[in-house]
Amino acid sequence: MSLQVQENLSLKPFNTFALEARARLFAEARDESEVREALALAAERGLPLLVLGGGSNLLLTRDVDALVLRMASRGVRLLADDGERALIEAEAGEPWHPFVRHTLELGLAGLENLSLIPGTVGAAPMQNIGAYGVEIKDVCAGLVALDRQSGELREFGREECAFGYRDSVFKRQAGRWLILRVRFALQRAPQLHLDYGPVRQWLAEQGVVSPTPLDVSRAICAIRRERLPDPAVLGNAGSFFKNPLISAEQAAHLRAEYPDLVAYPQAGGMVKLAAGWLLERAGWKGYREGDAGVHRLQALVLVNHGRASGRQLLGLAERICEDIERRFGVHLEIEPGVI
Repeated sequence: MSLQVQENLSLKPFNTFALEARARLFAEARDESEVREALALAAERGLPLLVLGGGSNLLLTRDVDALVLRMASRGVRLLADDGERALIEAEAGEPWHPFVRHTLELGLAGLENLSLIPGTVGAAPMQNIGAYGVEIKDVCAGLVALDRQSGELREFGREECAFGYRDSVFKRQAGRWLILRVRFALQRAPQLHLDYGPVRQWLAEQGVVSPTPLDVSRAICAIRRERLPDPAVLGNAGSFFKNPLISAEQAAHLRAEYPDLVAYPQAGGMVKLAAGWLLERAGWKGYREGDAGVHRLQALVLVNHGRASGRQLLGLAERICEDIERRFGVHLEIEPGVI
């Protein structure tokens, strides 16, 4: 058996909230064979298997009575390149931002708006990560996942991934699919997404008239560093709440009461509200209860100032959701997985 297993291991280094919780068993899988070893061991011990990527979308509220498997597989392969489009594949354990940088250094465009998002390649399709007008669904060309029920490998095309807003078939069927590697369709001739004002503003301030994908990546990295706390300094999991979708009718009622409402029309007559605006308008920005708090610059981000527990952070999140529901009649959903 090549899989190295540890008992009663602290998960604090493996979650970006830096929350103290212990795993009954812990292992890292460097390839498919070690993934299969972990599945067999979990079954043998009668334990559930919890798969971790970068731990950047996770709120631990207790010790984990499971085999916690951290995906540590590495490797990036250029599968095809016709001079206009390229197909590139990465192993699930590849850290996300270094992979994005690698594609940009190869002269490939498409992932620049997703720069500096924490986590791993394998975790990215789970919740269809997105930022600054681009989502994984826009660039994913398919992936390979292991069916934990049958042990068989399955190829998923982009449509079969059933991507939704911060959602996918892998998230909806939690516990069944274990993503091993992901393919991306990228471009040699960039089609830049510059719709967000702060991106254009940063580029203008830097005197960039004809931006390249690398310029856009630099802009987004600068904006994220300015607005979002570094998990290495202040524990957090990025945006903690999803932007809620409401009917156009409800949005009109809210706008009549709040003319500065930040909202974006969506397909099907729905409207997406900026959850950060709701939280800031309700006065939650910078709020703190002991070491559990809301970031002083970005109300969407809950933070661990040092010794907060997962239960304290979850309690704060629940009170925020109740307050937003009471004030605006809008239901907020928590983005990270809660254990």
